[in-house]
Amino acid sequence: MEQKACIASLSRDEAQSWRKHKKRLIKRVKQPLETPSALNECWSMDFMSDALTDGRKLRVFNVIDDCNREALAIDAGLSYPARAVVETLNNLKEELGAPKYIRCDNGPEFLSKTFTKWCMTNCIEIKYTQPGKPMQNGYIERFNRFFREDILDAYYFNDIHQLQKISDNWKEDL
Repeated sequence: MEQKACIASLSRDEAQSWRKHKKRLIKRVKQPLETPSALNECWSMDFMSDALTDGRKLRVFNVIDDCNREALAIDAGLSYPARAVVETLNNLKEELGAPKYIRCDNGPEFLSKTFTKWCMTNCIEIKYTQPGKPMQNGYIERFNRFFREDILDAYYFNDIHQLQKISDNWKEDL
């Protein structure tokens, strides 16, 4: 019996030594939500989550232009790491040019070195929202609501390609 208690306490001690501490976010200054006066001045980005019919989780990456609220990108994937975010933004930059700044939340993809380095290289300012204040990125939140109502809640998806095709058609109809 003593042996079990010793093993339990060792594993508990080991667990405490391996426990990672949550990374603290730096304080974010409140950024007013302003309507840009020109196209390509500010892009807003956010992720949405849903599930396929087989239960696998999926993520949808949305990018809009804040000036006219046009959907620039709607990309779906089973996972969407920072590398994929940068790839999507590179494609948009080649097609439309780079924005002056990007508005996004404090998600891990947007805090990553890959994303921040890409923004720095392309002279794009990142305007992070304060944690727990999604309305500081209200344009993309409104877009997400319409996308959820019109696409994610209206259909069942068997695979990513089906979702991407319906999303592309919806984007063209806007």
